[in-house]
Amino acid sequence: MYLPSAFRQDDLAELHAQLQANPFALLTSAGAAGVQASHLPLLLEPDEGEFGTLYGHFARANPHWRDLQGGAEALAVFSGPDAYISPGWYPAKAEHGKVVPTWNYIAVHARGPVELIEEPERLLQIVSRLSDQHESGRERPWAVSDAPREYIDSMLRAIVGFALPIRRLEGKWKLGQNRSAADQAGVRDGLASSPSPRDRELAARMS
Repeated sequence: MYLPSAFRQDDLAELHAQLQANPFALLTSAGAAGVQASHLPLLLEPDEGEFGTLYGHFARANPHWRDLQGGAEALAVFSGPDAYISPGWYPAKAEHGKVVPTWNYIAVHARGPVELIEEPERLLQIVSRLSDQHESGRERPWAVSDAPREYIDSMLRAIVGFALPIRRLEGKWKLGQNRSAADQAGVRDGLASSPSPRDRELAARMS
């Protein structure tokens, strides 16, 4: 990831919070079949290893997992809010006109070797923890144990789990830090007045 120093986010708690708030990641790797990418919900265990460990699973029919046998490295990309930035929001436009559009965004890249998991009990633990995380806060949360065990066992045979201990963690908060305070304020105001919830979320993050 191209990472100018002005946009670098090194705070581990902030990086972990971003992964947990946006758990649907793009997992990519390169192997015998070329570059592959899978869209997967991932679970972060922040206290496992130096930067935490990610857990998830593939459909067994997805060929991607086969390229990860033997501890191959993968990259998980987590995207946060993003938005088009209009030059019209910069006070500098009225001063000299030397402005162009850009795109502001938050993103985190997590890299590490993949350990594939096929043992039924470990798979059950992964899917249970994933479900519990996303059911948390619901009035009547569903749990894996609500389904018949023989049905769950058949579902487990249809997936391949994995652990990805994070060896390298990079965060990019491109929020106009390279602009003047006046231009940053103009962008925040422009985004905050947008009808798009994603724009407004990015404005809040800029604050």
